[in-house]
Amino acid sequence: MVIDKKIRETDMEQQGKVWLAGAGPGDVGLLTIKTRKIMEEADTIVYDALVSTEILSLIPDEKEMIDVGKRQGNHPVPQKEINQILLEKAMEGKKVLRLKGGDPFVFGRGGEEAEVLAEHGILFEVVPGVTSAAAVPAYAGIPVTHRDYTSSFHVITGHPRKDGSSRIDYPALVSLKGTLVFLMGITSLGKICRGLMDAGMDPDTMAAVIAKGTTAGQKNVVSTLEHLEDEVLLSGIGTPALVVVGSVCSLAGRFVWRAALPLNGKQIVVTRPRENPGHLAGWLRTLGAQVIEMPTIRTKVISPNERLCEVMKKFGTCADQEWLVFTSVIGVRVFFQELKHLKIDLRQLLGGPADIKIAAIGAATERELAGTGIFADVVPEIFNAESLGTCIAEKAAPGSHIVIVRAEQGSPELLPPLARKRLAVEDIPLYTTVYTGNDAVTGRVKHLLENGEIDIVTFTSASTVRGFMASFEESGFENMCAVCIGEQTKREAERCMKTSDERNALQILTAEEASEEGILQTICDHFLQNTKRE
Repeated sequence: MVIDKKIRETDMEQQGKVWLAGAGPGDVGLLTIKTRKIMEEADTIVYDALVSTEILSLIPDEKEMIDVGKRQGNHPVPQKEINQILLEKAMEGKKVLRLKGGDPFVFGRGGEEAEVLAEHGILFEVVPGVTSAAAVPAYAGIPVTHRDYTSSFHVITGHPRKDGSSRIDYPALVSLKGTLVFLMGITSLGKICRGLMDAGMDPDTMAAVIAKGTTAGQKNVVSTLEHLEDEVLLSGIGTPALVVVGSVCSLAGRFVWRAALPLNGKQIVVTRPRENPGHLAGWLRTLGAQVIEMPTIRTKVISPNERLCEVMKKFGTCADQEWLVFTSVIGVRVFFQELKHLKIDLRQLLGGPADIKIAAIGAATERELAGTGIFADVVPEIFNAESLGTCIAEKAAPGSHIVIVRAEQGSPELLPPLARKRLAVEDIPLYTTVYTGNDAVTGRVKHLLENGEIDIVTFTSASTVRGFMASFEESGFENMCAVCIGEQTKREAERCMKTSDERNALQILTAEEASEEGILQTICDHFLQNTKRE
């Protein structure tokens, strides 16, 4: 294939580009692979209020975030101003992601934005998203088509004109005999129901309103067309919501697949650092929870690490028995990363005359080491610093040389057992912990906390507790439950997270095993016990 016109990457970078992308209806599992990739690569992200907090929490902290906050009936940033933002950022040479709830071309005004970009010669690309018109009914157990009920479905905006008048041709919709899905229709629900019945639709036709679809806050009301408005008013559900009208709504009670997931309806904040994501968020989502990934700390590698270089070059020659001690998964990763930078060969590291022993604080750290081809000699039964120190002290030969590689702010509880045995210890910091946060996510989570919509916050270290408090020190934690990986983390949570009302005190649970698996089991047990009480 011959390319007649050569397009240089530098020219494209200078011009900038805009992606008009759909984030889907809320569940992070419905976010497309392509949009997720662009979230990582974009310089600027311009997002709507209907993009869920769960999805926003995936965006790296360093991105420029612009909230244009459009909700039904409330447009604090007018569309013309949004268009201008996209133009200006692209003209600055930025890679701009315009992130919308649902699909950008299904009542998302993406067509208008594409027109403006095309008019000004801005490179742009459209990335379709999963539309709420089909996904939200599916999460309520309603198939929008079914061979035994209807062969078509139709998507209508329920939003009235500015003067309050309707643009809906009700007789035409009734004649279609298909499933009707009204987006942004809850404020006009009464008019929609009456309009359809006045046009000849049977008042006993099944209908539904689904609010906050595909998220932990999803609520469904299923009734007849005649009584739907009254039952929605009694339920108290509000926006964002869509209306489904058609006989397929009668299947909602039979297809309750989502309610069968053990953590359905639960919203959980995971504070683990991005550099050490683990598996917890994925496990929780598999069980039905909505997970907001909110790293409250990040690690800053100490590099070049002159002290590590000095100690490692003589490691294996300082005593008859030498120990290398790892206290975290990220410590293992940083250690081997720095060996590479320092050009220290493993044969040099482990080939000295000394008897080399390896210790790991817990199962996850042990697995990370095994991935490098090194298998730990010591892993304590209780995964904490004090137990690790005690195990090493019991097993180390007299006069052993102990090298600990860990965070600069490592737990002091590791050292006393080693000191009591009079072992020579070198405590080498590999990285330091920095408190971090994404302002867009922090603001959303604070609102959710204040409204009692966060069920659990997980903490994997004392530093994640402190990082969380750095963002939410003014917030109350009444009725919130914290799940901590171990006793030291629990003590820090008890110290930091006071509540103003002892009757609604913060509940703090500790995992029986100090691991992600232990945290998951504690969460499941907690909700199972609460379900039994109810």
